[in-house]
Amino acid sequence: MADTKLLTDDAVALLALIKDADSVEIKLTVPDSEHRSTIRALDLDPLDAQIRQVFFFDTPDLALNQAGVVARARRVQGKGDDSVVKLRPVVPNQLSADLRTSSDLVVEVDAMPTGYVCSATYKCAKLPTPVWPAVHGEAPLRRLFSKPQRAFFAEHAPEGISIDDLHVLGPIFVLKLRFTPSDYQRGRLVAELWLYPDGSRILELSTKSLPADALATALDLRTFLQAKGIDAGGDQQTKTKTALEFFAGELAQQPA
Repeated sequence: MADTKLLTDDAVALLALIKDADSVEIKLTVPDSEHRSTIRALDLDPLDAQIRQVFFFDTPDLALNQAGVVARARRVQGKGDDSVVKLRPVVPNQLSADLRTSSDLVVEVDAMPTGYVCSATYKCAKLPTPVWPAVHGEAPLRRLFSKPQRAFFAEHAPEGISIDDLHVLGPIFVLKLRFTPSDYQRGRLVAELWLYPDGSRILELSTKSLPADALATALDLRTFLQAKGIDAGGDQQTKTKTALEFFAGELAQQPA
C-alpha cells in the first residue's frame, strides 16, 4: 500500500495561521445557475436583507491590489458608514505587538473550498467624512480613513501612492442577510448577493468561527449545505477581485 501523508504541507500551514488568527471566516460562492434553488433551499427572504453600497479605491492598473492592499468604504443601511484598509496575505505572528493589541485591527483567515488567505484588516466605524460626499469629489478620499488607517496604508502601499491618488472603483450594491437555520446546529449563517453593473452576480454563503472550532465548523457547514442540495465544492469567485477588475476595465476604456 502506498504511503500517504496525514497532513500535507498546505494543511499544516493553514493550521498554523488559524492558531494565531483572531477568527476564521468559512465561505463559498454558489454557481450562478444555482442561485434561485439555493435561496429556496435556505428559505431566504430578500426583504430581510440589509442594503450596502461598497466602494473600492485603487489605481487604474490596480497597483494596490497587486501589493496586497485593499482600501474600501461602505454605506450600510440603518448602520452608517465604515472603512477598512486590508493587507493580505499576512502571517499573524509577524505583525507588530502594537497592531495585534489594537481593537480596530482584526486578523482573520478566509477559508474557501479552493484555498485560504490570512488578512489584517484595520477598521474605522466613525469616519472623519461621510462616504457619499467623498466619493463625489466633495472631500479628499483620505478623509474616509482614520489616522491609524492612513499610517497602516502608508506603511504597506507601493511607494509614491497616497490615498488621494486613488480612483473610486464602484459602487457595488450588496444585499446581506444574516439567518439562523433551525436545522443547523452552529447558529448563524450569512448570505451576501453582490450585484455588479454588468448584470453579473455573486452569491456567497459564510459563517465565522473561533480558531479552535474552525475545522469542525467547516465540516458541519459542508454537511449542512450538501443535505440541502447546495454545491459546496464548485468553482469559486472572489467578490473583491471581481469588483476591482470590472471597474479597472471601465477606467481603461475612458478617454485619456
